[in-house]
Amino acid sequence: MESIDRIALLTGGGDCPGLNAVIRSVTKAALRNGMEVLGVQDGFGGLVKGQFTLLGEKDVSGILPRGGTILGTSNRDNPFRFPMSNENGETLVEDASDIAIENMKQVGAGALIVTGGDGTQSIALDFSHLGVNVVGIPKTIDNDLMATDVTFGFDSALQCATDAVDKLHTTAESHHRVMVCEVMGRNSGWIALMSGIAGGGDIVLIPEIPFTFDGIARSIHERRDHGKKFSIIVVAEGAPLPDGQQVGWVASSGNMVLGGIGARVAREVEARTGIESRVTVLGHLQRGGTPSPFDRILATRFGVSAVEMVLNGEFGCMVALKTPEIVSVPLEEAVKNQRKVPADGELVRFARSVGTAFGD
Repeated sequence: MESIDRIALLTGGGDCPGLNAVIRSVTKAALRNGMEVLGVQDGFGGLVKGQFTLLGEKDVSGILPRGGTILGTSNRDNPFRFPMSNENGETLVEDASDIAIENMKQVGAGALIVTGGDGTQSIALDFSHLGVNVVGIPKTIDNDLMATDVTFGFDSALQCATDAVDKLHTTAESHHRVMVCEVMGRNSGWIALMSGIAGGGDIVLIPEIPFTFDGIARSIHERRDHGKKFSIIVVAEGAPLPDGQQVGWVASSGNMVLGGIGARVAREVEARTGIESRVTVLGHLQRGGTPSPFDRILATRFGVSAVEMVLNGEFGCMVALKTPEIVSVPLEEAVKNQRKVPADGELVRFARSVGTAFGD
C-alpha cells in the first residue's frame, strides 16, 4: 500500500457536542504520525466545491470543550445527488462524486475520514465502493447508528434532556399541571426513554411503542388517584400519533422535519383530563453547548483510532465502541439498519417496574 501523507477530514449531518474533540484528536494523532490533515468545509458540499483547510496544532488548540464543529457541517449535501447549475442557469441534481474524488486527488488526500450518522456513513460507503480510502466515525445525538454501543453526542444531549425534565418537575408540582417535554431522536426513542428514566418522567412516548391518548389519560388519572397531582410526559419527536402518522413538515430541502408532537399531546391530554397542560420543546438545545466528559473522551478515542486505521490500511470501515474496546466494523454493518429501542428490552422493563407508563 502506498504511504498516505494527507488525510481529508469532514463532519457531516447535524452538529453535536464532541465534533471538535474528534477534529482535535485526528489532527494531533495524524501529525504525530507524519501525516497532514485537510479539514473539509461544510461537510460533503465542501468536498465537491474543493474547500479544504490545512489543520495544524494551533488550529485545534483549545477546541476540546467547544460544541459544534469548526469545520462547519451540512445535512443536505450528497455528492451523489448534488445540485448543479447548467448552462441555462437551471439547477439540476447530478452525480458529482467524480468531482469530489478529483478534488481529493488535487490536494493529495489519500484517505477520507468521515464523521457523521447513518446518512453520512451511507455516503461514505458509496465512496468506498468507488475505491476511495474511507474511514467512518459514528456521531449522532439520536444514538441510532448500528454496530456501536453508543455514538458520541448522545450523552451530552441526554444530559440536556434530563436537566430539562428535572426542572419541569418543580413547576409541574407547584401548579398541579401536566408538563410535556418534547425531545429529539428522529425515529428512535433513546433520548426520550433514558432522560425519562434519569429524570423520573411519569409517561414516556417513543416511536417503538404505540400509544393512545386514552392510555395516557388513564395513567394520569391513576396518578391522581394515588394523590399525585402532576405528571411529566417525555415524548420523542418521531413518536407516531395513534393513527400512525408522525407530526412535522417538509422543509425547503425536501426532507421531513419532525416536531410538534408535544403540543398535540398536551392539547389532547388537557381535553381528556381537564388538567392544565403545558409543553416544552427542547429542539436544538440538545445539539448545542459543551460536550460532556464522556463524549469528549469517546470522541478522542474514535479520532485516534480512525488515524490508526488509516495507518493500517483498514478502509471501508467505521470505528465503533464495543465496550470496553474501540474496534473496526464494516461500514455496511453500520448502516444496514437503524438502532431502535427494543420495546421488550431491559430498559423498558426497568422503566415499567418503577411505574413509568408508555401510553399503551
